[in-house]
Amino acid sequence: MQNNTPPVQDHRDDDEIDLLTLLGALIDGKWIIIGFTVLFAIIGVAYALLATPIYQANALLQIEEKSPSMTGLSEISEMFGSTPVAVTEIELLKSRTVIGQAVENLKLDIVAEPKYFPGIGNWAARRYQRNEANEVAEPWLGLDSFAWGGEELDIFQLEVPPGYLGKTLILTAQEAGTFTLQDQDGVLLIEGNTLEQIDRDGFKIQVQALVARPGTEFLITKHRMLNSIISYQQELGASEKGKDSGIISLSMQHESPAQATRILNEVSRLYVLQNVARNSAEAAQSLEFIREQLPVVRQELERYEQALNEYQISTQSVDITIETQAILDQIVELDTMISELNLRRAEMERRFTREHPNYQAMLVQMQQLERQKADLEARVGDLPSTQQELLRLKRDVAVTTEIYTALLNSSQELDVLRAGTVGNVRIIDEAAANVEEPVKPKKALIAIVATLLGGFIGVALVLLRHAMNRGVEDPDVIENLGLPVYAAIPFSKDQEVLEKYTKGRNRDAYSGSLLLAISNPADLSVESLRSLRTSLHFARLEAKNNILMISGPSPSVGKSFVSVNLAAIIAQAGQKVLLIDGDMRKGYLNKMFRMAPENGLSELLSARITSNDAIHSTEVENLFVVPRGQIPPNPSELLMHANFSSFLDNVKDEYDMIIIDTPPILAVTDAAIVGRQVGMSLIVTRFGLNSAKEIEVTKRRFEQNDIQLKGAIFNAVEKKASAYGYGNYGYYNYEYKSDKS
Repeated sequence: MQNNTPPVQDHRDDDEIDLLTLLGALIDGKWIIIGFTVLFAIIGVAYALLATPIYQANALLQIEEKSPSMTGLSEISEMFGSTPVAVTEIELLKSRTVIGQAVENLKLDIVAEPKYFPGIGNWAARRYQRNEANEVAEPWLGLDSFAWGGEELDIFQLEVPPGYLGKTLILTAQEAGTFTLQDQDGVLLIEGNTLEQIDRDGFKIQVQALVARPGTEFLITKHRMLNSIISYQQELGASEKGKDSGIISLSMQHESPAQATRILNEVSRLYVLQNVARNSAEAAQSLEFIREQLPVVRQELERYEQALNEYQISTQSVDITIETQAILDQIVELDTMISELNLRRAEMERRFTREHPNYQAMLVQMQQLERQKADLEARVGDLPSTQQELLRLKRDVAVTTEIYTALLNSSQELDVLRAGTVGNVRIIDEAAANVEEPVKPKKALIAIVATLLGGFIGVALVLLRHAMNRGVEDPDVIENLGLPVYAAIPFSKDQEVLEKYTKGRNRDAYSGSLLLAISNPADLSVESLRSLRTSLHFARLEAKNNILMISGPSPSVGKSFVSVNLAAIIAQAGQKVLLIDGDMRKGYLNKMFRMAPENGLSELLSARITSNDAIHSTEVENLFVVPRGQIPPNPSELLMHANFSSFLDNVKDEYDMIIIDTPPILAVTDAAIVGRQVGMSLIVTRFGLNSAKEIEVTKRRFEQNDIQLKGAIFNAVEKKASAYGYGNYGYYNYEYKSDKS
């Protein structure tokens, strides 16, 4: 059979984003958004109030410009520039030498804290105020293993085997100042008294002070020294205040302001001591070098003086000319400068590599002086030989004398410098913390962010649900498939309650009727079914018989609800109606009428009972029902048996209307079998549940079995702002009843 079904045109498949639809989806999901927003706001406020406050201590250091150890080095450094002093000093301050010593002095590798009740324990302990010394708070609800305020533990020494480094141990306070130490598995490791040094099985501990109720637990961890150093290197904040100001600001955050202050003061103290020791060592190193050079220069000076005297005696020359004296003075000055640079170079070779910019700058300067000296020596070559030799000897004596004098002066200066070294670092502000205003948590910010996050998650969840919901919410989509929508039945909360009683085990607890058309005939859903009854009255005039089949694409669309209440409404109009439960697999029409499923359709088709035995009267006048019967192993085969056709032929003249409730067509083939026997077929689709593709496949499945669907019933319609065309497609449902109670 040729399929003339028009292509599905679902507006949701368009690439365009309909802002009105998204806005409608947000309006429909407003309670989800509000719920998440309120929930996250409560969580944010609770966290802001319960979170442990973090305080910040601050200190201020001044780095003074360091004078070079030897004259002339500063000029060379300025030629090529150098690393800012503050950057270097900050790295030295955060070095393992300084931080490691602070960790060792303050025992920061030992972490000991009371065991608080999760969530509120720390909050309660912070608010406890002592009235007497060593007083502790009473436990809440008898939970005496937790700390509730006032507890103290000071561990003077703790050593553990390597396998226990980084692992949490449990110290439990006992009577009369005793304690026990256990691992997390409850294995006893040590027990003893406070102030007593205990050494057992690789564990060494000495508790200096313990204030707690017997039974209170403390969590103790001995960290590896290197891990503790790295941790505090990351936590220590150091930055220069202003470019090239030489002022370094230090900061440390901790939940205890006193501890943060102690750590920062200790780091500052150790850094100043390290700076003084470093400067003193540098002066001592320079002094040692100069003292090594003094004897050598002294010997050279004596040798040059002796050679000059011997030459003057041998040549009977007493003095040199004025011209030669001028050249001598210049050469002496140049040689003195070259000699001083050679000394500096020797010192720099002990401090820098040959590729260092300062070292290279010194070589350039020495080359310039050597060229000037070479020019003067060329002029000396024009003098008489006696004057040349006398000039050379006097030059050696003068130059060596200048160098020796300079070394003596530098030796005295460095000796004084080493004795009085104070370093170039000063503590401007000692560490201090504001105990009134913690830096964390930012309560207002946390509450605002949590609220915004909750709203964002709510919006995202609503939009995601809207995007994932491919169910049809517009009857125009169904009609575009070639299926007229006979009725749009609004969702009924009363029916939802009745279904709970119908499918639940407490069905007998409800004494009223389980049919919505009987229990609440003014419900909007019932009014829609009355409109459907009117439409079917005219539609069946063209049908080959008075048998109506109601099916659907999938389970849970409301086929049974529509079938039973439509049958009751038609019966109330004075027509004789037979309702047949054609779902011999999971049918439950019998429950709505409070009758047993036995003696129904399955027994009738298997010829175990007659039609008179299968047809049961109901609480509704003119309405009769055939229950599903016992669940057979072959429902489809029973429906294909001639007994089914014979049964319908026998009863169709006895009743004005026969309604058959069948299983979903996409699940089983029963509806296709029944459809060949009926004069009119309708399917029930549920709002937001069945997709357009699913309805199209359902229609095609019936057409493949040569069954022409009359139309569809759009069930459980909800008023949604995001639903396209709701209220605009002509299926209005107004509540219109008497105001009398």
